[in-house]
Amino acid sequence: SASRRTDIPAFYMDWFMEHIKLGFFNVKNPFTKTIKKIDVSNDSIHSIVFWSKNYDAFIKAKAGEKLIQLGFNIFLNFTINSESHLLEPNLPLLKKRLEQLNRLVCLFGPEKISWRFDPICFYKTSPDSPIKNNFSDFPDIVQKITELGIKKCVTSFFDNYKKIQTRLKWINKKKLSSIFFIDPSLDKKIKVIHRMETHLANAGLTLNLCCEKEVFSNLGPHTRVLENSCINGHLLKTLFGGNPEIKKDYGQRSKLGCQCTKSIDIGSYADHPCFHNCLFCYANPHIDTTLKNS
Repeated sequence: SASRRTDIPAFYMDWFMEHIKLGFFNVKNPFTKTIKKIDVSNDSIHSIVFWSKNYDAFIKAKAGEKLIQLGFNIFLNFTINSESHLLEPNLPLLKKRLEQLNRLVCLFGPEKISWRFDPICFYKTSPDSPIKNNFSDFPDIVQKITELGIKKCVTSFFDNYKKIQTRLKWINKKKLSSIFFIDPSLDKKIKVIHRMETHLANAGLTLNLCCEKEVFSNLGPHTRVLENSCINGHLLKTLFGGNPEIKKDYGQRSKLGCQCTKSIDIGSYADHPCFHNCLFCYANPHIDTTLKNS
């Protein structure tokens, strides 16, 4: 898994490819800080699953083609949300990201790419302002996704982690911007998911929920929404054959509905800060360090 903890395709592809050549990664446990050496070869690694919001560096380096030539299978999770300089300040324009998606589909095929519209955000820009959301470009993204042959959308709702609360206090205190995230009621979340489900179904896409067990459990008997496996050993076996890991990964948020199968994440929160600086990020965006030191 490269990586749940940071955006390797956007910022760390040189580091990643160098370690592929070396044949190993030193992986630091984010909690215990212990380091484990992970051997990397196409005999020991069935698939590499990438996660990114910006595949520009990945595409320019021809990283995917090189990895396939080395005998690795690759699968891409691509988060494409509505354009928002407030929520995701350092991303390329939506048009550019959709161009990247088009290129990736041409190179690797739509079946090896998962589109994430994630997270769904409701927020205010002042205590008394109307509630806003990040659905503004959703219909246009769906249209492009449909044209490219991708068949599903993965989503979840914003989680208000303590790290994010601290980040927003700093941002509001320093008057860099003003934002207050809103956690909708369960009933509101269910209505949002049903609307998304209908819109996507009309476009020939299915909707998959990532770690939203409570919402999923209350959608009713007639829903076609599924719980998602962002790393899916069964799918990787269907796509590539061989014997990938298919046991459930209980180290992830399984109690909240995570269906992922086991994988080894080679990213690091501390050593690989993300420079997209998304305000809702649970990882370690560079903005946190900047705010503390300014």
